[in-house]
Amino acid sequence: MSEKLLVTQALDERDLLIKKIGDKIGNASFLDSVKPNEEKVLNAQQTRDEFAKKVSSAYQQIEDLITRFAKIDAAIVASNAATMIETSYGSFTVAAAISLRSRIKGIGSFGSEADFEGMLYKKLTGEYEDMVQRIDLKNRQLQSTAENMRLSILGKDSKVKNDKPLDVVDAYVKENTTELVDPLDIQKKAEQLKEKRDALLTELDTQIKVSNATTFVEID
Repeated sequence: MSEKLLVTQALDERDLLIKKIGDKIGNASFLDSVKPNEEKVLNAQQTRDEFAKKVSSAYQQIEDLITRFAKIDAAIVASNAATMIETSYGSFTVAAAISLRSRIKGIGSFGSEADFEGMLYKKLTGEYEDMVQRIDLKNRQLQSTAENMRLSILGKDSKVKNDKPLDVVDAYVKENTTELVDPLDIQKKAEQLKEKRDALLTELDTQIKVSNATTFVEID
């Protein structure tokens, strides 16, 4: 007779089974020793028959728990592959949504190497900050050179009123000022990318939770 569970219940039981099976295996003892002139095995202090029954029972319990885990896991996988969720970025199966969420968070099978949105955001913001600093440095150096040129032309007499010789300095500064070339409007693009990434993660988290709390699976 099949048993119906909400996916949330199945997920909780699957997590508990992982721990329970691990504990059962870790605590089990399948071997012991005995001397010909003794009735009981050394460690368990039971007769051979009693110890054999204990070992068989422990092994069977582990097998039953593994079978239960496999059935629950298979039911969850099948449900995730068939159940659809809706987001503002499109429709996904729960399985696809979980995979996408893991990838974006950098915790999937590919690790952080597949968090393309995060990598792109860091690239955009990092390159922008680096380029702005480089341009600022070049322009400060240019201003320093221009100031030296002015001093060379006018000397230290600040009362000189004829500014025509300074025109060449102004032209030099204008022609050599470094400007940012930013065809994508990087700051805006990076912010849009981050907002979309964060919004998608929030939607995926919410819709997956709602689906798990309202979808039933059957365990044979």
